[in-house]
Amino acid sequence: MTAGQSPLWQRIQASGMSTLAVMGMTKNTGKTVALNHLLAQAAASGVALGVTSIGRDGEDRDAVFFVPKPAIVVWPGNLVATARSTLERAKVRYKPIDATGIDSPMGEILVVKVLAHGEMEIAGASRSSDQLKVIARLKQCGAALVILDGALGRSHHASPAIANGVILATGAAMGGGIADVIRKTRDRLAILGIPQADEATRSLCEPVFALGGVGLWSSAGQPLMLAEMATLNAAATLLQYQQADVATVALSGAVGRSLWRALVTLAHQKPGLRVVVNDGTRLFLEAGDLMVFDKKGARLMAYRGIHMMGITLNPFSPLGGSFDAAQFLASARAAFAGYGVADVMLETNLNQQEELA
Repeated sequence: MTAGQSPLWQRIQASGMSTLAVMGMTKNTGKTVALNHLLAQAAASGVALGVTSIGRDGEDRDAVFFVPKPAIVVWPGNLVATARSTLERAKVRYKPIDATGIDSPMGEILVVKVLAHGEMEIAGASRSSDQLKVIARLKQCGAALVILDGALGRSHHASPAIANGVILATGAAMGGGIADVIRKTRDRLAILGIPQADEATRSLCEPVFALGGVGLWSSAGQPLMLAEMATLNAAATLLQYQQADVATVALSGAVGRSLWRALVTLAHQKPGLRVVVNDGTRLFLEAGDLMVFDKKGARLMAYRGIHMMGITLNPFSPLGGSFDAAQFLASARAAFAGYGVADVMLETNLNQQEELA
């Protein structure tokens, strides 16, 4: 590892990715701390960095618990895409670079170049289509890596259609003990991390994900239905094919409870059924649902698999019940081997102690 670079940052750089999403399991799981760590690491490494947000983030106080939040800390040279009104409150010098023409509730999304180290509130585009345009604009302005700061309840920015990789922040704010937090995190990873479909299946389903809608194919690969319809309305349509030779189902949109029950019914009648969704962010299910599906011999796959770049930990909770940081880190690393688990605050403090020793 290069001197001064954290293992998490080293992992990101080695991947060669150009867009990274940072998302939290819930409020106060350390997402902003993880984001600030990455911004500092990028500055130290001389990486041209772009930053934007899904909706609004960077407020002074948590909107749920009303406790002080860590500010988003930007560095000279950072390119930031944020709503016009947030710039009026920026605690940092900047210069305008570009106007995107994309509106938000807080004004047009503008691209600015940061001129000094300081704090900013960042409010970006909310719609995925707009977010892709903002990312492209940041890259056109010179960003080699764009980091997306997520917002509570909005996981669509973690979709591989938008981001090459994801950092997931988890911690004591999830509630319960260390074992409970690890279980909840594992369940979330099971949803987000459904495997990517093989190339033959992806090729078969490509029309659905190119145009949107629902598709069904027979065991011989013949199309039974291709319809540009909302998946929320697809349950009744799928159940009309209970007697047909259905082997593969593709769904481009969200999968909620009603649609899932229809899929389970089909899976019970069609051993080996393959269901392909856009990615794990489109599943509004529980990990236990996936286990039931698996026991029926069915396979749930993603058209594009999510690349989980790392898991960051926050052992502290605003509601009490904080963990021993070292114990939490050791337990999480044992539970999530290969995921690049990090407590960036703990590691920073240990490095500072070593430098002083």
